Amino acid sequence: MRAFCAGLLPKRRMITNKDKLNEFERELARKENLSHKEALAIYDMLYKEAVALGAISHENIWDGFEVDLRIARAMSGLKRARKTGKKNSRKVGRR
Repeated sequence: MRAFCAGLLPKRRMITNKDKLNEFERELARKENLSHKEALAIYDMLYKEAVALGAISHENIWDGFEVDLRIARAMSGLKRARKTGKKNSRKVGRR
């Protein structure tokens, strides 16, 4: 099945023209012209589908966020340290 579908789908390419993407997004937003109520209805449907698929839990969507935030801060510190060639002595955690 995968080989069959591969022939039908276009190749994925990375976006290289940011201006073209921004223009596309502006044009799309202008054409769609969703009301706030319609946008919330779409969000609600997508959220319910994600819960039904088990992609997210409806109990508390913020569970694990603090851990993810600490990891992101640590990785950001490592990137900065690599750029400057210095060791990062800043403690990771709550500020």
